[in-house]
Amino acid sequence: MAGTMSPFRGARKSIPVGGADLVRTGELLAGSRAVLCTPTVARLDPREWLASSGDTLARLRDEHGVVLLRGFTPLDAAGLAEFATGLTGSLRDYDNRSTPRQRVDGNVFTSTEYPPDQTIPLHNEMSYTASWPATLFLTCLVPAADGGETPLADSARVYDRLSPQVRERFERDGVMYVRNFGHGIDLSWQEAFQTDDRNVVDAYCAEHGIDAQWLGGDRLRTRQVVQAAVESRVTGRRVWFNQAHLFHVSSLPPAVERELRESFAEDDLPRNAMYGDGSPLDPGHLAEVRAAYAAEEIARPWGAGDIVVVDNEQFAHGRRPYSGSRSVLVAMA
Repeated sequence: MAGTMSPFRGARKSIPVGGADLVRTGELLAGSRAVLCTPTVARLDPREWLASSGDTLARLRDEHGVVLLRGFTPLDAAGLAEFATGLTGSLRDYDNRSTPRQRVDGNVFTSTEYPPDQTIPLHNEMSYTASWPATLFLTCLVPAADGGETPLADSARVYDRLSPQVRERFERDGVMYVRNFGHGIDLSWQEAFQTDDRNVVDAYCAEHGIDAQWLGGDRLRTRQVVQAAVESRVTGRRVWFNQAHLFHVSSLPPAVERELRESFAEDDLPRNAMYGDGSPLDPGHLAEVRAAYAAEEIARPWGAGDIVVVDNEQFAHGRRPYSGSRSVLVAMA
C-alpha cells in the first residue's frame, strides 16, 4: 500500500502560527482525564502547531494521558508519520505481531483488521511483550457509518479497581503468553515475525526472552513470561499492563472457544494466557479484570481527520464493532 496516492497529499497550506494560544483545550468526556484540543483558526496544520508550540502537546499527553485533536487539517499516512516523529523523534516497527495489519507508509499501519462485527477488548499496545511503544498516534481517514469507536480506559484506575488478591497473584507470577503457529488459525509465524527464516525467528526470540520450540512441519510454539503491571514512566502510578484477558481463550465468543477446545489440547491452542508459573488463570480473576475495564471505559465517535495521541502506559484502548467503511491509521513511538 506504500506509495498509494492519498486524497490529502498536496493539501497542506502554511499559515501563520503562534503556538499554544492557537488551540483551545477542554474535557474529552465528563469525568475523564483525557483532553480535547481544537484550533482557534481555520486550516491549522497539526504539524505546524506542534512545531510552534514548544512542549505543549508533550505536556498535555503526559498530564492527561490522551489528547484528541479535532478540527485540524487532516493528515494522510506520511503526514501522521511526520507529526508523530515531530513529537517523539522516531517511530518503531510493528514486530512480534499479534494482529493482522497492513503497512501503509514506513512505520504507519492500518489499525487491526479484524471483521467489523468483532470487539477488540481494551488493552495496552504490545503489553504482551517486554518492550512496548510509549506513545500511540491514531488518525481517522474514514469514520464508520455506525459504531467503530476506539474506547479508552485509564490503566491506573483499572489497577485500583482490582482486588488485592488479583493484583498480588498476577504481579507475583506475571503472565505467560503461549502461541502456537502453523495450524492455519490466527497469524502465521512468518507474519508475526516478518520473516520466513527460522534462524531469524530463533535469534529474535533469544534476544527478547521468548522460549521457541519448533514442533515439526511448519509448527512453532512460543512462550514468554512478562509483566502484569508496571509503574507509569510519567506519573509513577501503578498501572494494569497486560493482555491476559485478551489472549485467554475465554475472550472469544463461546461457540468459538468451545470449538477450539474440542479441536486442540490446552498446550496447542493458537493463543492462550496463564499465570507466569504455568498454572491456568482463575476465571474469577479474569471476570474481575474485565469488569474493571468495563467500569472505566469511555468512548467518543471518530470524526474524519481526528488525531488521537495516547500514552500507552497510562491508557488502554480497543475497538467497538461497526458497520460501513472505517479507516484508522496507527503509528507507534
